[in-house]
Amino acid sequence: MSDKTLVRAHFHANLGLYWLLSGSVFFFLSIVGIPLLLLWFHLGLLATKRYINNMNAELTEQKLIVSKGLFTRTENTVPLDKITDMALIQGPIMRMFGIHKLTVETAGQSGAGALISLIGVINVVDFRAQVLAQKTQLSERQNSASARPNTDVLILDNLQQMNATLLRIERSLTAKQSN
Repeated sequence: MSDKTLVRAHFHANLGLYWLLSGSVFFFLSIVGIPLLLLWFHLGLLATKRYINNMNAELTEQKLIVSKGLFTRTENTVPLDKITDMALIQGPIMRMFGIHKLTVETAGQSGAGALISLIGVINVVDFRAQVLAQKTQLSERQNSASARPNTDVLILDNLQQMNATLLRIERSLTAKQSN
C-alpha cells in the first residue's frame, strides 16, 4: 500500500521575528546580553530564515512526518495510531504574532514532554483537525479489518459444532440400526 501525502504544513512568515523577539527578551533580561542584541538580530535573522526553510511537516495516510534542523537535520515519523495527544499552546508573545505551538505526544514515548513540537504552522487548528480525522479514519479501517477474523473464527466454531452434532446423530442412528 502506498502512503501518499494528504496535507503539507506551511509556516508563518513572521515565525523568524517571533524567535528573534523571544531571544531578545532573554538577552535584555540577562543584562550582560544587551550588547549582544545587535549581533543577535543580524545573525539570528539569517539563521531563522534558513531554519524555517528547512522545516517540513506532512500528513500521509498512515503517519505524520516532521523534519527540521539547521546544522543537524532531524526527521521524526510518527504512526498515526500511536498519537495520544495533540495540544495547541499559545503564549503572550505568540498571541502578538498569531502563532501557535503544536505538540504531539505518542504512546510509548520515553521521557517527559512532547515527541514533536511544531511552532508557526499556518492554519494550525485545521492541520491538527486533519491529522486527528485521518487517525480516526485509520483506526476505523483497522477495527473493521480486525473484525473480519473474529467473524471467521465464529463461523469456524459453528461449523465444528455442527460437525460434532452430525457425528452424534450418525452414531445414534448406527446404534439403533444394529439393535
